[in-house]
Amino acid sequence: MATDNITINEQRLVALVKEGNAQAAKELYCRHVRYLSATCSRYVVQEEDLKDVLQESFIKIFSSISTFDYRGEGALRGWMARIVVNESLKHLQRSGRLRWTELKPDTEGIADEEPVTEGIPSDAIYESIKSLPDGYRTIFNLYVVEEKSHKEIATLLHIKESTSASQLHRAKALLAEKLKQYRTHKP
Repeated sequence: MATDNITINEQRLVALVKEGNAQAAKELYCRHVRYLSATCSRYVVQEEDLKDVLQESFIKIFSSISTFDYRGEGALRGWMARIVVNESLKHLQRSGRLRWTELKPDTEGIADEEPVTEGIPSDAIYESIKSLPDGYRTIFNLYVVEEKSHKEIATLLHIKESTSASQLHRAKALLAEKLKQYRTHKP
């Protein structure tokens, strides 16, 4: 959306969307759909499910935009991303795909094996993360990408903090193994 060949700023765009301007809503969608699709795809890997979750997310975004308080550049993207993450988590929980396994007492003290990503293309790393089981991938993304604490993750997913920690431990170990395999079997 341009006014006198100058793209309007985010704050004005939000104000126009709040007023019900359909062109502004379309512009907001176009500006952010790729980023929000990528955010959603960290959690939801099936293409049809991803489309459904993204659609639900945009419905929620547009129906609650009146509650959004502009606080500077990037605030809108962050707010929308939180909605997408929450909708993705709801989808995974409804689908019954999130399964949790506690660590055995004899493995709890073992240090996390940090996945070594050096020399591996980002798309291969992304595919390796994407191939993790849903529960592992979800905890990994919440902890590593969203920078949530185990306490916050436990609250979000209605699990124990120790379950969050154990899933992260297993996710890192499995990811490290997948990346080792990639190194030895490079395409």
